[in-house]
Amino acid sequence: MDAQKKADAVTARAIGRSLTISTKHSVEVCNLLRNRSLAHGKDVLRGVLAMKRSVPMPRYGTEIAHRKGGQRGRFPLTVCESILGLLDSVEANAQNKGMSTANLVITHILASQGPKVHHYGRWGRTAKRTHVEVVVSERKGK
Repeated sequence: MDAQKKADAVTARAIGRSLTISTKHSVEVCNLLRNRSLAHGKDVLRGVLAMKRSVPMPRYGTEIAHRKGGQRGRFPLTVCESILGLLDSVEANAQNKGMSTANLVITHILASQGPKVHHYGRWGRTAKRTHVEVVVSERKGK
């Protein structure tokens, strides 16, 4: 129990439940951001929103065109907006805990499939829902 309290003291997290974004695109964005600094991750997402940088799709992008830079990718704008909001939220949570926001690293980021919600009056159409978790921890200074 003491180890759990110590781990909670050095980490901060934010969870987005039932977000109306694509699960496949969310998985690719999460793989892009994992183990990076929080500031760098935010810059990457802002670059995607400005259409300056594409998100590489190595897992789900078998039939996607290549972009500048030699990799196949896309510009998932709604996913990047939602995850950028979660990164802002986790930064505020870390600041509330008294952590230094300059040394934060995204240690855990996960996108998983949410509940199936049917569109009323549509034949077999379901809405996209995704759960996203973000956990950051403070990097040790040199």
